[in-house]
Amino acid sequence: MKISTKGRYGMRIMLDVAKNSRQPAKTADIAARQDIPKKYAEQICAALAKSGLLKSGRGAAGGYALAKPAREYTAYEILRALEGDLLPVECAAPQSDCARSGGCEVRKLWTGLYGCIRDYLQSVTLQDLLSEGSSADFYEI
Repeated sequence: MKISTKGRYGMRIMLDVAKNSRQPAKTADIAARQDIPKKYAEQICAALAKSGLLKSGRGAAGGYALAKPAREYTAYEILRALEGDLLPVECAAPQSDCARSGGCEVRKLWTGLYGCIRDYLQSVTLQDLLSEGSSADFYEI
């Protein structure tokens, strides 16, 4: 499974907004700080706002802010809002329409992999990523 550029940029945008939470973050500022094309940052911010993860304001004092505290966001919910299902293969879906899903010998492998991915991403919060020195708490290869 690969996380797309949209998902990777979305995580960086959410971290940027959380780091600069004293005031709403402007898309142009986020894009510049994160080295993301402004138009793409605008699209991603709009998608995050539409999903309820960011709140937006218009005008001179406008911009994007977290809709809830950083500790209440998981990497899973952020990535899922941008990527959709994070399934490694379609047949790992609970309601798979694969003709072989009922008797497939390897489906258990794919559903187990999805469970590991989901569980890990649900265990990491935005606050964890913001906290200094927390990188030692994450699985590294």
